Amino acid sequence: MKFTKMQGCGNDYVYVDCTKEMIENASHVAIKVSDRHFGIGSDGLILIASSEVADFQMIMYNADGSRGEMCGNGIRCVGKFVYDKGLTNKKVVTVETLAGIKTLELNVVDGKVKSVRVDMGSPEFVAANVPVIFDNEKMLGETIEVAGEEYVVDCISMGNPHCVIRMEEDVRELDLEKIGPNFENYKAFPNKINTEFVNILDENRVRMRVWERGSGETLACGTGACATAVSCIINGITKSPVDVELLGGFLTIEYNEEDNIVYMTGPAEIVYEGEIDV
Repeated sequence: MKFTKMQGCGNDYVYVDCTKEMIENASHVAIKVSDRHFGIGSDGLILIASSEVADFQMIMYNADGSRGEMCGNGIRCVGKFVYDKGLTNKKVVTVETLAGIKTLELNVVDGKVKSVRVDMGSPEFVAANVPVIFDNEKMLGETIEVAGEEYVVDCISMGNPHCVIRMEEDVRELDLEKIGPNFENYKAFPNKINTEFVNILDENRVRMRVWERGSGETLACGTGACATAVSCIINGITKSPVDVELLGGFLTIEYNEEDNIVYMTGPAEIVYEGEIDV
């Protein structure tokens, strides 16, 4: 199997061009290639396929082999892949995902995609649609007890379910290996959840660490950065645009409550290419 390893803000995936032929047992392949000791090493596997409703289709698997609806960092790399490899000459590309069709604006420098602005769609606040098991319509500003500790959370879907927690404690000091799984498997989250731990730096800048379901802590999460920015903006803590500082770099998130659309801008890079037996 020929592959391209790519990363956006350190959120790395193995990409395979499946526009002509799909790979079999993709879930098993995702587990194998994601292994950082015996495989290629990645946060998951992304297949780029043909689509009947968009220019391309993104089929995403987490490192544990489970399907993911969307990945903000991953889809930016899809945009770079299809343009740089000549699968399209468009600078505005549509991509079908399990979270709907996303529109990508490609910033091309010297014939190569440098960064990508993605229309991430509208945030979903209704608890049942996140999904969250909760008595009220929305889980925003609610206190939950996880592993004996109380947290105030905003639960928002950006195609993936997210639980955003603003903290006074420096998130760089958190033991995410201990805390993260408690949220991922919390009883109120039937499809598990991605959890963002956030410090407010100023009205246009926040710091974030993320525990992603199925992958653990990653250096960045695009949909998580979007959910974090939306959470901070609707609570009047920050203003759009918001620069989200991640372990792997920065993402810029724009959100206007009136049009209710989130835009994410960030880098996309090829790490290396190769071939592996699967």
